[in-house]
Amino acid sequence: MNILTGIVGAFGTVGIILGALFAARATKSAAVATAQATQAAAHAAAEPAARQASLAILEASVRRVDEENKQIRTELVGVRALVRAYSWTVDRLIRRMQTSGIEPATDDIHELVREHIRTGA
Repeated sequence: MNILTGIVGAFGTVGIILGALFAARATKSAAVATAQATQAAAHAAAEPAARQASLAILEASVRRVDEENKQIRTELVGVRALVRAYSWTVDRLIRRMQTSGIEPATDDIHELVREHIRTGA
């Protein structure tokens, strides 16, 4: 019976050691899985904040571009009005010259103006 008790004790010890190894291995796997899950959760939680920050930057850029466009349009309206006024004034002066029998010299009229008179564009 002594030998049988020794064999059973040895098997019991081997079983305990194997059980401890399996438990340690499972614990390590569980720790890795927990770490990965925690990292994924942190990444998922950070994603909306990053998107929100990107959206805020985009909205600020759109507002800035809209404001610049508004200023450019306002300036363009003023420049167009000024060009029309100059055109009206020059046309009136040329008509007065022609009425008085004075024709403008070719080099008195800018090339772009001559092209506009010729093509209408």
